[in-house]
This record gives sequence, structure tokens and C-alpha cells, in this order.
Amino acid sequence: MASSNPAFNNSPAFSDRANTAGKFPITPAPSTEGMTAEQLTELYSRPSATPVETDRMTYEDTMVKVVVSFAILLVGAAVGWIFPVLAIPAAIVGFVLALVNIFKKKPSPALVLSYAAVEGIFVGGITSFFESHYPGIALQAVIGTLVVVGVTLALFASGKIRASKRATKIFLIAMVGYLVFSVVNVILMATGVTSDAFGLRSAPIPFLGGLPLGVVLGVLVIIMAAYSLVLDFDSIQKGVQRGAPRIYGWTGAFGIMVTVVWLYLEILRLLAILRR
Repeated sequence: MASSNPAFNNSPAFSDRANTAGKFPITPAPSTEGMTAEQLTELYSRPSATPVETDRMTYEDTMVKVVVSFAILLVGAAVGWIFPVLAIPAAIVGFVLALVNIFKKKPSPALVLSYAAVEGIFVGGITSFFESHYPGIALQAVIGTLVVVGVTLALFASGKIRASKRATKIFLIAMVGYLVFSVVNVILMATGVTSDAFGLRSAPIPFLGGLPLGVVLGVLVIIMAAYSLVLDFDSIQKGVQRGAPRIYGWTGAFGIMVTVVWLYLEILRLLAILRR
């Protein structure tokens, strides 16, 4: 099953197309044949091997990498908040770093953390801009993002929600449609066809009482981003089950970071349209 996140699709540890089954063999457990009772007791009383010792990807180690990445992103966001003029240069550099991380087969911690820092500056700058026009919107967007991520993670961990081939196919079609709409909207705004700050997203829907198109679209896209998180969690789960090398935990952290930033920006824009 393909993930929506190119960070996972292009990685040999997570992509089904890369024929990764058996690519990262697990070291077999030592044979207990011929061991005495004392030797068996000593063997089974040993502490569990750490990710460093096994050099295999684990949920705990990946979570540490996710936390470190977001900590760096928050530091960058603080810089962007203070100096919002850096948002556009950071967006360009962040895009380049994202492409490098996506197409690099073996993840680089330095590149992932560099992306986190630059993307944080971009997010901080954009947030500062919106906050200056709609006071309090930054806190609302952060809370909304945390709620969506927390609920999605809880549902996935409890087994109440899982990725399916049919849902993923619908999701991918919706993603293509949304990308086409976004490109057309940007072109219309750039050429002056629409002068509104949000372009077609501000267009009222007559049969919904004049509700802006951006509100309906924003809710649907947030649902799409939440499902994208499910696909990301599923990819990380596959990486752990396949015994992928520990270094690929950075790919998991990068993938989660890309999706959460997308989710946050969509919530921020939805709130701005509602606040208008």
C-alpha cells in the first residue's frame, strides 16, 4: 500500500515497491540447545538489547527522533516569529532540503534537523503574519493541530483506525484534485483574476448560506491530513516489523514532521477564513 508521503515512498525501508521484504534480516536469537539451567537463567535475566546494540528501528527510538526534530522546529519557529521577513527565504531553502531528504535513499540526521530548523523559521514567520491580522489565531491553530494529531495517534494505537487500500486510493485521488485546485488558485491570484487574499477559497457557496468554499475545503483537507498521519504511522510500523536499520527512524521523523506542518498550515488558513 502506497503512502501519501514521498518521504516514505522513496525509502527502501518503507516502500512496498522497493521489495523490502527480507531486505533487513533480523539477527536470529542464540540457540539454547545444550545450555545448563544456570546458563539459561543468566541468558533470560539479561536486560533487553537497546536500539544502539541491535541497530534496529524501534518505536521508542523513532519517537525520540520525532521529539528532537520538533524541538528544533520550535526553535526555528521562534526565530521566524521574531523575524517574519525570513519566511520566504526559509520556504525556498526548506523546499530544497525536503527534496534532498525525499530522494536520498539513506537518511541523514543532519539534513533532517536542518530541514526542521528551516521549516520552523517558515512556519514561525507565516504564523506571525496571521497573528498580526487575527490575534489569538496562533494558539488556536496549535491547539487544533495537537488535538487532531493526538486523536489520530490514539485511534491508530488502539486499532480503531487503520489504512486500507480502498481508503488510500480515494485519498490519493482527492490529493491530486486538491493539488490541481491549489495550482489553479495560485495562478488566478498571481494573474489578478481574483484579488481576494485566499482566492477561490473565499468564494461563497450559495446553497450553504454563503459559506466560503475555503471552510468546506479546509475541513476536508484536515481530514485528508489526518488520514495521511495514519499512513505515516502505518509506514513506521512496517519499518519496525521489517527490522529496518535504526537510522531509518530519521525518515520516520521527517515524514511525520512534513505531515504535521501541512496539517498545521491548513488549520491556520481555515481559522483565518473563519475569522474574516
